[in-house]
Amino acid sequence: MKKITFLIFAAIIAACTPKVNDLATATAVDVNIDLVEVNNDKVHVVTNPGRFTTETVNFHIPKTVPGTYSNNNYGKFVENVTAYDYDNKPMQVSAVDENTWSIANATHLDRLEYDVNDSFDTETEYEEPVFSPAGSNIEANENYFLNLHMFVGYFDDLKERPYQLTFSYPAGFKSATSLEKVETKKENTDTFIANRYFEVTDNPVMYSRPDSQSFTVNDIEVTLSVYSPSKIYSASSIKNEMEKMMKAQKTFLGAINATKKYHILLFLGDMGEGAPTGFGALEHHTSTTVVLPETMPKEALVETMTDVVSHEFFHIVTPLSVHSEEIQYFDYNDPKMSQHLWMYEGVTEYFANLFQINQGLIDQNEFYNRIVGKVQNSKRYDDEMSFTNMSKNILVAPYKENYANVYEKGALIGMCLDLIIREQSNGEKGILWLMKRLSEEYGVDKPFKDEELLEKIVALTYPEVETFFNTHVVGDTPIPYEDYFSKVGLTLDSGMAPCGFFLNGQIPFIDVNPQTKAVFVRNTELNTSMEEIGLQTGDIIKSVNGKAFTIEAIRDVVISSMAWQADTALNLVIERDGEEITLEGKVGIPQVEKTQLIEVESAPDEQVQLRNVWLKG
Repeated sequence: MKKITFLIFAAIIAACTPKVNDLATATAVDVNIDLVEVNNDKVHVVTNPGRFTTETVNFHIPKTVPGTYSNNNYGKFVENVTAYDYDNKPMQVSAVDENTWSIANATHLDRLEYDVNDSFDTETEYEEPVFSPAGSNIEANENYFLNLHMFVGYFDDLKERPYQLTFSYPAGFKSATSLEKVETKKENTDTFIANRYFEVTDNPVMYSRPDSQSFTVNDIEVTLSVYSPSKIYSASSIKNEMEKMMKAQKTFLGAINATKKYHILLFLGDMGEGAPTGFGALEHHTSTTVVLPETMPKEALVETMTDVVSHEFFHIVTPLSVHSEEIQYFDYNDPKMSQHLWMYEGVTEYFANLFQINQGLIDQNEFYNRIVGKVQNSKRYDDEMSFTNMSKNILVAPYKENYANVYEKGALIGMCLDLIIREQSNGEKGILWLMKRLSEEYGVDKPFKDEELLEKIVALTYPEVETFFNTHVVGDTPIPYEDYFSKVGLTLDSGMAPCGFFLNGQIPFIDVNPQTKAVFVRNTELNTSMEEIGLQTGDIIKSVNGKAFTIEAIRDVVISSMAWQADTALNLVIERDGEEITLEGKVGIPQVEKTQLIEVESAPDEQVQLRNVWLKG
């Protein structure tokens, strides 16, 4: 209120002198975001930092943000940056780089104004687009999906100052966010408070017509907010499944508590022009953003939500509760990365699968198949790369090309540690026990020193853990997974296993010719259903059940295929050696020969007992 009063007064008396208590170092940064007057999918932002006493200040939009592990240069979405003095006259602003602007004569700076473009519309324009759950959608009078690191920046030395964020929004809309709201009497206006800049970037906001459902998981209030453009899904249509899943997670976690409220912001894209294509989720302390295609069958949607939301929710353990100084004091424009992605992402991904078998959401065969899939997928990356060295350098080549291995080998590192600790403690302890101990030792506001974590873990556990770290995590020796499976009476074997018609897990049977844009069958071992209907490697698939199989339609068709049943009729028009051929038949049950993890019938009792406590203890 003081700033608003002051600005009105300044407009009347041009020579007004700012008040002493209006110093930038003693007042909240005041940010106004206009979601009503939207032009060409751009919103206008006004930032008032208070009065500076230095002659030059820099304004920054993040280069990267926690959880993305990539340099996205969010400043490229900011346009028309203009500074105004206390006489409402434009001031000189110079672009230092893509994410930084310098303002001269900063003692006269009253406010900064700029426009922000959304990222969903531009994903096809960049070689490395912003991951959709970390991006934004600006669709006037329809939906505003706002990761605030794209809209709100910070001034030199003011990252620890409070922020007051005010949104004006269309009538009938409602916000979904974990930000703390303060009372305002202005209609169609929300005002939120953040204690520091990190809280701004850590709390996404979605504005749309209300579609939310809330439920309680122990003492955590969970709110699910859904935007489905064609109204195929609603929050109520998937609430029960999400509630069941998150209650199972909390039962698995036990006493670990890092938040009293949690928001799930689900954006479902319609797969049309300008729709997002980077499907997945991004974690925050008290919320997660999820972007998925609206065309997914419900069973596939629920399964995917279970996997990705559980992964993000488990981040309340690490890195949100257990993290290094690099994360606690994150530098948005010159980031120093931690060496422990094996824990932040790997252990989190391991928990996201282990809790499902532990709580009876999946059976043992499904869990085994997921573990084997991660073993096979991990071989697609550099298996002789030090994981800690990769993590420390994850923003640059050749390490960044191996990032996705944190969800494969990273999870397997978590599994191996779990089995070591289980074996050495006679089944009494595991990696969940370890993470609870680390949460007690550290916590949300107490980071660890990056170079001291492994030593701390070894001190809490066993010498065998140190050997494993030195050999397979810090060291570059590939993990002999058979040795760890044998501890619990399991072994690897070959056999037929089900798969999708177009996808074998994450590996497609099809590809796109970059020159002709034609969709063709890859030169790989085909599944049984492809062979039975008559497909061959190299075939160009022109249509599927009457729908043109183009590069634009490929996601829609592949996602729709997830709902096919064994007796679903299939009509494929293909081109082979220049000749057009029609193939017809039933989908059947696609299978491929896979390495499988099986239980050894003659396994000793102690191995079986250890397996049982590993999976169900």
